[in-house]
Amino acid sequence: MNTNKIGIIGTGFVGMAAAYSLFQQKLANEIVLVDKNLDRAYGEALDLMHGQPLVGRCEVTSGDFSSLKGAGIIVICAGASQSGPDESRLQLLQRNINVFEMIARELDQYAPEAMLLVASNPVDILTHAMQRLSHRPDNLVIGTGTLLDTSRFRTLLASYYDVSPQSIHAYILGEHGDSEVPVWSSAAIAGLAIRGNTINGREYDQEALTGVVTRVRKAAYEIIANKGYTNWAIGLVIAYIIRMVRNNQRSVLPVTVRLNGEYGISDICLSLPTVIGSEGVESIIAPKLDEEELAGIQHSAGTLKDSMNQLV
Repeated sequence: MNTNKIGIIGTGFVGMAAAYSLFQQKLANEIVLVDKNLDRAYGEALDLMHGQPLVGRCEVTSGDFSSLKGAGIIVICAGASQSGPDESRLQLLQRNINVFEMIARELDQYAPEAMLLVASNPVDILTHAMQRLSHRPDNLVIGTGTLLDTSRFRTLLASYYDVSPQSIHAYILGEHGDSEVPVWSSAAIAGLAIRGNTINGREYDQEALTGVVTRVRKAAYEIIANKGYTNWAIGLVIAYIIRMVRNNQRSVLPVTVRLNGEYGISDICLSLPTVIGSEGVESIIAPKLDEEELAGIQHSAGTLKDSMNQLV
């Protein structure tokens, strides 16, 4: 897999946050921006590449799908926007599926061996759609999943316990959406379970920690209400996943993958801890869950299945 060349489809807020993160972290020698708005993609590429003397050499160009030939990883941030207040979520989803049909066809022609990283929402359903539409193996099609939710979770827990977020070991799993599941049964700091223990002088407070989960679930709504969109953190998430692939780190990340019997769930894409390396998905790790968490994961799967069943 040639991870020196990375493509980004969609040069909106998320696509360009991803491009900026990749550029600044020097994770590619070449970044190709593809967008139906050719002028915008060209302008974004020109603007970004002028920072090379400050960061390091990285060719940033714009083009069409044929320009993605030879790319090892392609990030999909494209998608239709709501056409008006009367358009339902299901109608919008169906239009996005239609967009993905076109993208899959083009990518199978020009970059059939590339790993695809889906960031468009709803990421779980669109990852499943891309796996179905593309001819490449499922291990090369993953979604950003609940890695962003997990990052938010760890950030808020770190603030509560006054420690570094990197010292928090806790996951949000399931759907990247309202049915996501906090896994308290294995959440820990320095090997000490958060549930029921005093850590760094803070006593266990179930009400306060329930509030943390509520803030995680409402985070995107809050950000969108204030600035109109989310982009910076998901851009960093995309860059982080790509770094794990590029360096074959075999890191365990909560990303969107297709389940094959885990927790009794099959043919549904949602987030579980997944080993990510140079070949994309290496394996899925299904942690032991308590009854409430297991029910939550199964509810997540049911929610996603209901949405998929309504598609044409």
